[in-house]
Amino acid sequence: MAKAATGITAQIVEEVAKCGIQLVASLPDTWISDLIEAFDKDERFLHVPVNREESAIGLCSGAFFSGTGSLALMGASGFMTCIYALTKINYTYQIPLLLFVTLRGGMGDHAKYHVSNGLYLKPLMDSISMPYTIVDSPEKVSVISQAYTHSRVMSRPVVVGFARSVLRGGQ
Repeated sequence: MAKAATGITAQIVEEVAKCGIQLVASLPDTWISDLIEAFDKDERFLHVPVNREESAIGLCSGAFFSGTGSLALMGASGFMTCIYALTKINYTYQIPLLLFVTLRGGMGDHAKYHVSNGLYLKPLMDSISMPYTIVDSPEKVSVISQAYTHSRVMSRPVVVGFARSVLRGGQ
């Protein structure tokens, strides 16, 4: 029997399930490894590991046309590589999409090679008018449902950015 998700991971997974999301496409990132494992083991979700961020965008965008709620889960650097796909596909054709992104390079990230992510992620999202919200405490996990609904209302992608302190705690 698969180990059930616990703590903040379980809280996030339950909030995603409340949205009616059935498909989760992900790329590896150490901060989200527990989430990826939880979605993969939870029978309520079809988890599809992909090899490129654009594949997650395409898969989740296509799922929208079948009426399937979806989530693209990736690191900040990966998100920044797929701006063209998001603006060309989702903005042009008004396809809603919920994205979970790690806030790599931000406060609490001790990896120097992610500093550029911390410097450019939010300005990049602002430059393309990408709505986003930040989950920097467990109490803010409920914003996931609001972000999902907002993406449907405006027919565009919405990003939920997760701070290290939420995803990894004191690790």
